[in-house]
Amino acid sequence: MKRIVYLIKSILKMDYRALFKTVGAVHKKSGKGRIWLFFDIIKCGLKYGAGYKDYQLCEWWNLNDEQRATYVTRGINNHIVTLLNDKTYYPILDDKIKFNNTFSEFLNRKWIDMTTADEAAFDQFVSDLEYIISKPVAEACGRGVEKLKVADYSDSKALFNYLKSINSGLCEECIVQHSKVSALYPLAVNTYRVVTVFTEGLPHIVYAFIRIGNGGRFVDNINAGGMAAPINIETGVIEHPAFDKDSIYYETHPYTGCPIKGWQLPCWQESVEMVLKAATVIPQVGYVGWDVAVTENGPLLIEGNPFPGHDILQMPPHVPDKIGMLPQFKKYIKNL
Repeated sequence: MKRIVYLIKSILKMDYRALFKTVGAVHKKSGKGRIWLFFDIIKCGLKYGAGYKDYQLCEWWNLNDEQRATYVTRGINNHIVTLLNDKTYYPILDDKIKFNNTFSEFLNRKWIDMTTADEAAFDQFVSDLEYIISKPVAEACGRGVEKLKVADYSDSKALFNYLKSINSGLCEECIVQHSKVSALYPLAVNTYRVVTVFTEGLPHIVYAFIRIGNGGRFVDNINAGGMAAPINIETGVIEHPAFDKDSIYYETHPYTGCPIKGWQLPCWQESVEMVLKAATVIPQVGYVGWDVAVTENGPLLIEGNPFPGHDILQMPPHVPDKIGMLPQFKKYIKNL
C-alpha cells in the first residue's frame, strides 16, 4: 500500500518537462523511438518504482524485465528508508554538533562547538593548529564549509570574531589524509562512502564506494566535479573505473595519472570495523551512508547520511552482468 501511495504521489509531482527532456536525451543515446521510450519509462516507474533518472543513468533500455527487477530504484530506496529509519532520530545525524557528540569515539580529531564556545576555549582549541575547518550546523554537500589558516588572523580573538560573524556552528581540526590516498588526488580529502543496514540486531555493509576530487577542486563530492568508484567490500580493491556526473569514466586519474582500477584502499578492514560499530549506536536509523576519511593513524568518521543514494553503483560499466544491488539488500532485509 505504501508503494502505491508513493507511486501516486510521484506521478502527481512529476516534472513532465524534465521527463520529456530525458526521453529526448535517451533517444539520442539509444536510438530507440521516443514514443516507445516514453511508455517504457512509465512502465518502469509503475512496475519497479524507477524514476526517469534511474532509467537514464542505469541505461534501462538495455535491460530486460528480469534484470530490471534486480535494481534498487528510487521507489525501492525510499521504501528501505521507510522500513529501517525512524525520522525522529534524524537530527542526531543531520546536526553536526549532535553527530560529533554522539559519535565522538570515531572522530579522531579535535573539534569545538562554536555555538557555546567562549574566546578562552577557542584560543586553546587553535593553539597548536595551522588550519581549521568551519562548518554550519545543518548544511549538507559541503555548503558553507570554509578552510581557514589560523596565521591569516592577527590573533585567535580575531578569528573567533570572524567565525561568530558568519554563524559558524562547528570548527574541526583539518584532516591530513593518508599519503596513499593523497597520491590518488591530493587537493581534496577523498572519502569512502560505506552504506550499512542494521537488521535483526546486527549491522551489515551492503555497498561502498570511494569519492575522489578532480579538476583542481578542494572537495570530493560528485556534484562538485568529483568522481566515484565502487569498492569491493571483501578486499577493499577498486575493480571498476571511476565516473563523474557527466558519466565520463576514468581508469586512471586525469589530474595525477594514478591508476584507479585495481587500486587497493589503505586501512580498509579498519574502516569496515569502525563503520559496523558506528552502525550500532543508533539502531533506530538502520540505513545509513557513512563518510570515512583515512589518515596515517587510521580511519575516522566524518558524517552519516540517513538517506543514502541508490544509483551510483548501478551505472554501466559497474554492472557488467546487468544485475543490480537489490539482491544484496535482500540478504539482510526480509520481505523487501
